[in-house]
Amino acid sequence: MKTLQVMRSLILLIHVVVCLLLIGGGDSRKVFKLSEEKSESESTFEYNAISCRAHSASLTDFGGVGDGKTSNTKAFQAAFNHLSQYSTQGGAQLYVPAGKYLTGSFNLISHFTLYLHKEAVLLASQDPQEWPVLKPLPSYGRGRDAPGGRYASLIFGTNLTDVVITGDNGTIDGQGEFWWNKFHSKKLQYTRPYLIEIMFSTNVQISHLTLLNSPSWNVHPIYSSNILVQGLTIIAPVRSPNTDGINPDSCTNVKIEDCYIVSGDDCVAVKSGWDQYGVSLGMPTKQLVIRRLTCVSPYSAAIALGSEMSGGIEDVRAEDIVAIDTESGVRIKTAVGRGGYVRDVYLRRMEMHTMKWAFTMSGDYGSHADDGYHKKAFPEIKGIHYRDVVADNVTMAAKLEGIAGHPFTGICMSNVTVGLAAKAKKQPWSCADIEGVASGVTPTPCDLLQCYTVMIRVRVMLLVVAVIFLWMLYQ
Repeated sequence: MKTLQVMRSLILLIHVVVCLLLIGGGDSRKVFKLSEEKSESESTFEYNAISCRAHSASLTDFGGVGDGKTSNTKAFQAAFNHLSQYSTQGGAQLYVPAGKYLTGSFNLISHFTLYLHKEAVLLASQDPQEWPVLKPLPSYGRGRDAPGGRYASLIFGTNLTDVVITGDNGTIDGQGEFWWNKFHSKKLQYTRPYLIEIMFSTNVQISHLTLLNSPSWNVHPIYSSNILVQGLTIIAPVRSPNTDGINPDSCTNVKIEDCYIVSGDDCVAVKSGWDQYGVSLGMPTKQLVIRRLTCVSPYSAAIALGSEMSGGIEDVRAEDIVAIDTESGVRIKTAVGRGGYVRDVYLRRMEMHTMKWAFTMSGDYGSHADDGYHKKAFPEIKGIHYRDVVADNVTMAAKLEGIAGHPFTGICMSNVTVGLAAKAKKQPWSCADIEGVASGVTPTPCDLLQCYTVMIRVRVMLLVVAVIFLWMLYQ
């Protein structure tokens, strides 16, 4: 009787330990449950910035001229000066009618909607005098193109609440070739402007617009929260420099959905500051949802995390992503000296066609802001999860390269099928300094994505041997 009780206790112990190994240690199983719970909760996502305004005016009321030649910078500023009086009286809307409105940079106001008619086009001025120069961003310490300051974005706002930039698919044309040529000829004194940048703000909606030929990044919310980016069409030549689509940067609670992006850089690039400047400011990007994104970018990624991620990136959920003729589907970029972290990233239902890599991770990206970065600031990359992914005509399934002595851990892949191109690399996987687990992945993944499964099996076998040994002792 005593032997029977011991056996029952040992069998129960085996079940408990095996469950802990598969659930507690195997991140992929735990993550899928969390991902499903998140998806269910997303249906209750509420956004309060969308609202009707009590007061409305047209840009033509303030001298706006839509001939494509007359500068409207002063007309926009006059409109904002007038409409700001209604911020506590139900807010205001500025309507931009059909026409081509040449303008330099202008600053938005709170409790405000900028609305573009479907045949309205904002043309970015090519006169540098219409672009104020700002100090470098505190989490970057310098400009991206030059060590000094940066030109203000075409549509700019800081310390705002309740702002909507939208329209009936109206167009904002950055006329970026002027700036791209300066970049290539190394004639830039300051960093190129973006099309839209919102700083230190909350409750912002950017939706239903066509963005063309940005001088650099297209949409850049930074140090902000409660951001909705929806229904954008973003197009730039695929060889245009740094024309990222949407770059949430040190932001909390961001949703990006239903966007079509063709660009010369990453379609969505998640960021949080550069080296010691990002570490010092310590503002992560977190609670980010990306869904129903279509991307074309032959030289960059559909979704990139980094390389400026020194303030941290966490809780990123991406689903229903389509990448076509894009260098990589999901890419993590970092390096020694970055510090910070990328963790709890969940991607599912991704479709890729004609890719160089389906997945990439780079632990040696480099490109430091200056020589003041911490030489032993190792980034933490942990809990990166891919599920339900299909790709075809791919040169290489994955290139996953962590940092020696500081491996990227908790990489989980499940139900992933990568169809290789006719001239694919002989070795479809390249892995170094990573740890993870794969289940239902084709082609057969590298050993570093299988070692965890082997480890679990070995532990289970050792437990079984121990039980048999103990049972024999009690006989």
